[in-house]
Amino acid sequence: MSTRYLWCSSILLPTGWAESVLLEMDVDGKLSNIVVGSTEQQKALADEHITGVAVPGMPNLHSHAHQRAMAGLAERSSGEQDNFWSWRSVMYQMLEQIGPDQLYDIARMLYLEMLQAGYTHVAEFQYLHHDRNGNMYDNPAEMTLQCLQAARDVGIGFTALPVLYRYGGFNSLPSTKGQSRFVTGCEDYCLLWHKVAEALKSNEILGIAPHSLRAIDQTLLSEVLKQLEGVHPIHIHIAEQKKEVEDCVDWSGMRPVAWLMEHFEIDHQWCLIHATHLDYAEKIQLGTSGATAGLCPTTEANLGDGLFDMQVSLEQDGRFGIGSDSQISVSVTEELRWMEYGQRLSLHQRNVIADHKKHNGHCGTFLYQKAISGGSAACGFPLEGLAIGATANFVVLDKDHPRMAVDDCDSLLDSWIFSAGDSAISCVYINGRKVINQGQHTAQEEIVNRFQNTLNQLKQN
Repeated sequence: MSTRYLWCSSILLPTGWAESVLLEMDVDGKLSNIVVGSTEQQKALADEHITGVAVPGMPNLHSHAHQRAMAGLAERSSGEQDNFWSWRSVMYQMLEQIGPDQLYDIARMLYLEMLQAGYTHVAEFQYLHHDRNGNMYDNPAEMTLQCLQAARDVGIGFTALPVLYRYGGFNSLPSTKGQSRFVTGCEDYCLLWHKVAEALKSNEILGIAPHSLRAIDQTLLSEVLKQLEGVHPIHIHIAEQKKEVEDCVDWSGMRPVAWLMEHFEIDHQWCLIHATHLDYAEKIQLGTSGATAGLCPTTEANLGDGLFDMQVSLEQDGRFGIGSDSQISVSVTEELRWMEYGQRLSLHQRNVIADHKKHNGHCGTFLYQKAISGGSAACGFPLEGLAIGATANFVVLDKDHPRMAVDDCDSLLDSWIFSAGDSAISCVYINGRKVINQGQHTAQEEIVNRFQNTLNQLKQN
């Protein structure tokens, strides 16, 4: 049967909350029709009746799958002043041990956790390209394809973002030994990119990811963009650390976002990851450019990065979305909660990421819808949320959860984000098919066992 129907008692659409909604999907799981206020006759068409509250699944716009293997293992003081750069050294040491099979097991565990936490699509910012000696695999895209296969096997949507990484610092400094598995020039990168493109299915997306200004130069990025003209989305780490900003100024006389805006046409096709250290002019430039600010609050807190200035972004109607980045936490609600809490701590206010004229002033619904919009753009979706033509990816919340004892959907979303958390997720649907049921995946035991065996292998190496 080519057409599938689902009936939802309550669902969050791009236009707001709707009741008694019949979703009609084609064979690929794309929404071909949405009937709001369906009749009993229309309801009877449904293959399944969903009585929980359905919300569009959250796109995870920034993931480094390999870092799941070290989550929680870098929280020990060295006796020195630990910072991002000392953490990076630990991460490089861990990377030396990971091969293709291990990356598959790590990514599959991670993507399972993402589904259970309410993410239904992941943008994988993948820079672990080469073997342990820094040589290309027989297939240059081997490691990205391991992540792609892991996503397919678990059932999560996928945007491939193979990373362009050439230098060890600003002013084209030589790369270090710890970066040997990342480094590609224009020709090798484009070969890798095309190998990924050959492997993709119609519902999978492929973009470009220059790692950071310190890892590329203007000539290299210009040439890659020329060779891959028209390809988007384009993601880049930017202004994550104060030292990064200082080094950029020493090199160019300009701050990172200002330099990027000066030398490239930054628009809605771009996603600027972190953007935690911007001056006022840069904040205005980012907010008005149409680019998405890719925010990863739990990682930014864990690494001591800093806080994004959401107030200026909102004033400019700027776009933002969320990502799990280093995988120190894999939770939609925790990222959203700490995005808001960071602003509250900074401004000594409450309900900062909200608009009293929208969603009855509810912070949770406003925050969620904004993150859906920005995340969709960053992942390369042509549409956002549960709209006709979009893929039927959504999360069902348990309205009988003890922390969700409210009467209206806006309050329920507030309760989920700010109180109940992951335990309130009942089911998750990808392409209109249930992949998480009562918090569980059908292959969960095998996925967890293989992940644990892989971690044990890595510890022994």
